[in-house]
Order: sequence, then C-alpha cells, then structure tokens
Amino acid sequence: MPVPMCQTNTGYNRGMTNPLIYDLHCHTTCSDGSLSPKELVNRAAEQGVDVLAITDHDTTNAYEQLGPLDQQPIKIIPGIEFSTQWKNINVHIVGLNIQLKSKALQEGVAFQHQARQQRAVLIAQKLHQLGFQGALAGAAKIAHNNNVGRPHFAQHLVNIGAVSNIKQAFKKYLGPGKAGDIKQLWADLPQVIQWIRMAGGTPVLAHPTKYKLTRTKLKRLLDDFIDAGGQGMEVVSGKQLSSATQDLASLCREKNLLGSCGSDFHQPDQQWAELGQYSKYPADCPAVWESW
Repeated sequence: MPVPMCQTNTGYNRGMTNPLIYDLHCHTTCSDGSLSPKELVNRAAEQGVDVLAITDHDTTNAYEQLGPLDQQPIKIIPGIEFSTQWKNINVHIVGLNIQLKSKALQEGVAFQHQARQQRAVLIAQKLHQLGFQGALAGAAKIAHNNNVGRPHFAQHLVNIGAVSNIKQAFKKYLGPGKAGDIKQLWADLPQVIQWIRMAGGTPVLAHPTKYKLTRTKLKRLLDDFIDAGGQGMEVVSGKQLSSATQDLASLCREKNLLGSCGSDFHQPDQQWAELGQYSKYPADCPAVWESW
C-alpha cells in the first residue's frame, strides 16, 4: 500500500497521483468519542479518509455496531487502544489489524473492562472525598455505556459547575498525580502487547509526545516496548510541529519500528484532531500498513 497523504492537498506519494489517506487512531461513543461508529465512518468518508481504524479505549464494541466491515463506505482496519502503564506512567498501546474474534483479544477486553469498572468506582470515591457526590452516576450517564473513563468524569465536573472546562478538570482533579489519577489496575505492558500479537495485530505506541517524557526516558520506554514485542509507534498524532514528527521518525528508524499516523479524533470541534487532517507523514519512515 502507498504512503498516506496526511493532509488533503499535501503528502508524500511515492509517485502516486492520488495517495491513500490513512487515519489509524480515532474514537466513538463506545469509549470517549462524541460520534457513533456509523457517524464516525461517514464523517471520515466525507473528510476524504480512505483507510480508517477505530481504536476505542479497551473495547471493540464499535465494530459490532457497524456491521459487516466489507460493506462500509471506506476501508476499515479493526483496531483498539489498550490502557497500560510504564514506570507508573499511563501509556496507551494501539492494536491495529487485529482479529476481532480472537480469544486472546476477547480475554484482554474482558480484563480491561473489569479494571475500568473498578477504576471508575475508585475515581468516584476520590471525588466524593473532595465533596463531589454522585460522580459515578453522572459520568456513567454521559458515557451512555459501561466504558466509563476520566473524560466522562471531567465532563460531569463541568456539568455541575465544579470547573469551567475539561482541561481544568484534569488539571485540578483527574490528571497525573491528582486524586482521580488511578492507574494501577490496568494489565501490564507485556500482557497488553501479547493480547494484540496473539490476535494477529500490530502493537503501536500511541501519541508518544503526550507522555511528556524526556528523550532518554522515551528511548527507555521504546526499549521495554520492543522487548515485550512492540512493533510500531505513532509518528504523527493530529496536527503537530514538523520538528516533533521528524524526531519521532528518527526514533522509528533508530529502533527499527514501523510508523503510524492518526488524528486521535474524539469530536468534530477539535480542529487539531480532525479525521484525516493531521500533519504530513515523513517520506523516509517505514509505515505500519506496509507490513500487512
């Protein structure tokens, strides 16, 4: 497959007149996105995306709602985004081109679902201690499903007037080191990677710049990721500085990892994370879809 055009009118194409546009990271209402699976696929098609992977957090329910993948308006690559931790830091691993009926994958989803439920209860208890009652019910109502996460708690805090916006909710109550930062329940990094590999998928480290690690620590994370069977890293996540893209591409080449790209789309009003409209993928970085 050809290298994608990461923006509608600019992109490396290896001689292709109309390069394919890949978006291999996005979310629906089955986790913390605002669009249903069908709405998301239709929007992706409208945005010119040719190949899409829905990577909801710790669930593949979106694919059940979509129906047959070969009947969608664009090519769909089954995916998931697993939550885990490294050195007490929350990290996310995207599994791409997975077999949805894999027993290993289903076991992983079931484990993470239970962990997410327990985590939601603990977060609600922490918020209750801070004086916010009914947080679990409020977050669950916003989630419209059992896959409750911190963004749903953040929206609940906004709804009750405790904070003015979601960013403030994370800064004060839910972000790293805050009361609602519960992470010890997730499966460990090797286990998450094993689930993906046993499901025939490719494990990809998601949005590495979001962890705010020094370059030295990021290299250590990548080394542990590779030792556990990791195979790829997102070189492009939404709209980002060219210098960040080139740095990540360099790390991919250094560590012999496959690169990936995606918008990390959650909702339509985030222009830096719109479907198919992310920064240009570097021409000299081997792409994950070339191995499929």
